[in-house]
Formats: sequence, C-alpha cells, structure tokens
Amino acid sequence: QVQLVESGGGLVQPGDSLRLSCVAPGFAITYYTIGWFRQAPGKEREGVSIISGSRTVYADSVKGRFTISRDNAKNTVYLQMSSLKAEDTAVYYCALADPSIAPARAMVRGGVAMHYWGKGTPVTVSS
Repeated sequence: QVQLVESGGGLVQPGDSLRLSCVAPGFAITYYTIGWFRQAPGKEREGVSIISGSRTVYADSVKGRFTISRDNAKNTVYLQMSSLKAEDTAVYYCALADPSIAPARAMVRGGVAMHYWGKGTPVTVSS
C-alpha cells in the first residue's frame, strides 16, 4: 500500500501563488506516474496535472499558471500554482499510478486509472 500525503493548501486571494506538496513516505516515486486532481464543491473530480518521467500534461484551465515538478530524492511531487483564480477553489488530491499509465491517460475521467490517492488538501481562492 502506498501512502500519499498532501500539504500546502490554504486560503489565498485571487492572483496569489501557492505550492502544494505530496510526499510518499518510504516509497520511491521515480518511475511512477503521479500528479494532481481537484474536486470543487458540486463538481466532478478533474485532472489538473500529471508527470511521468520527463513528460507532463496540464488541464487547459491551468496551463501557463501551474507547474508540476518532482524531487525523487524526497519522494515528493509539487504543484506550483500562480495567478490563482476563484475557480481554482477545490480540494486538491495527489494520485499515483503504475508507470505504464501515460500522463494523458492518467488525466481522463477524473483519474479512474490512478491506483493510489491521498486524502486531499483544500485550496480556497477568495477576496
């Protein structure tokens, strides 16, 4: 069983930046597909960004504003979020899948292909 622990969420104002972290204690994420999803109140979960090896994908709604990265030595994946908007308000979840799951496939249908999930960290963007 893989444990994923998210952190870094909070309340920010529109235009602010925030960095989310997801650590997998004792599990080497190096070769796995891993990334971020979010679920806003009353909406379905959606893919935000996935990284697998050197490949990354982003939802159209966050392209140019969010950046995903990983530190394999720390078993951690990050989501740097900039120019935050009210519509970015959601609970953000980290998820991991087998390396055979390509980033584009991992993004679809709310992450149905992902194998392990964290409990989420809430992000609220409000003035």
